[in-house]
Amino acid sequence: MPDESPSKTQRKKHMHELQELGAELVNLNEQQLATIELPELLLDAVMSARRITKFEARRRQLQYIGKLMRSIDPEPIRERVDAYRAISRKHTARLHLVERWRTRLLEDEHALTELLNEYPQADATQLRVLVRNALREREAGDPPKSFRALFQLLNDVVGTREERGDTRGEEIRERREE
Repeated sequence: MPDESPSKTQRKKHMHELQELGAELVNLNEQQLATIELPELLLDAVMSARRITKFEARRRQLQYIGKLMRSIDPEPIRERVDAYRAISRKHTARLHLVERWRTRLLEDEHALTELLNEYPQADATQLRVLVRNALREREAGDPPKSFRALFQLLNDVVGTREERGDTRGEEIRERREE
């Protein structure tokens, strides 16, 4: 009858996965870390790892965190860390979308019409003023005050639709592609 215990390779792989999860815990901010229920010993080890700057000492501390994680169920921790990663990716994608809109508004005169079709709640007058002022700033070499304000306004417009769960823009885009 063959032995059913995991092989040494499988055990090492599992240990490395736990160590990587521990490293992700170290990289979380204070608020995120506070939402995850960790045993006190593990939390202390994570906090210590944050203060360590020497490469080898940090590596050993991460190994220790991995060792501590072997004695607990890592799935709730992994789920929470994955949720934070998903939020971060979504936020980054939104910032990239806002940046693309700002670039288009400054380079293409028809982009404002498209933006207003996709985001009807946007203030057209304020957008026109900020685009015009940002272009003037760029030509004059002035500080990019309106350029930044345009980004903030676009971020608010895109964020407002995401919060409402409005998908009108995606439906319009799908119809155009058909």
